[in-house]
Amino acid sequence: MELVYWHWIVLGIVLMLAEMFIGSFFIFWFGAAAVVVGLSLVIAPGIGAPAQLIFWTLLSLVFAVAWFRFLKPLSKDVTKAGLSREALIGEIGQVLSVPNGDKRGMVRFPAPLLGSDEWLIMSQDTLSIGDRVSVKDVSGNSLIVVRV
Repeated sequence: MELVYWHWIVLGIVLMLAEMFIGSFFIFWFGAAAVVVGLSLVIAPGIGAPAQLIFWTLLSLVFAVAWFRFLKPLSKDVTKAGLSREALIGEIGQVLSVPNGDKRGMVRFPAPLLGSDEWLIMSQDTLSIGDRVSVKDVSGNSLIVVRV
């Protein structure tokens, strides 16, 4: 059986379509390499089957390594979604009402944090209205703050 350009292009498209059902984003690169081999056979149709297979193998390896080494780290999620504690620690806000005794105070942040710009606070420090505070920790639905 002789491998011609359209065999490689069809194989590449099938592999790339299979990636939609697998979701690993690994088979895609084998498909992309097969399409490149098919397109190179359009330009140079005299390449033999063993050379085509070696070219496809090497190209698949290069594409996969390039994806995992260079491109995938660029798409890494650096948001703090789902990490509520980490999203709050270190944020600085202004005291609206002072905590005293068992009553919690209130702080307002310049931008909403996790959907709200006002939060209940507790503090070991003596605070006044208007003081700037930094979030040190989270306790339930209240923030533990220290004066900045």
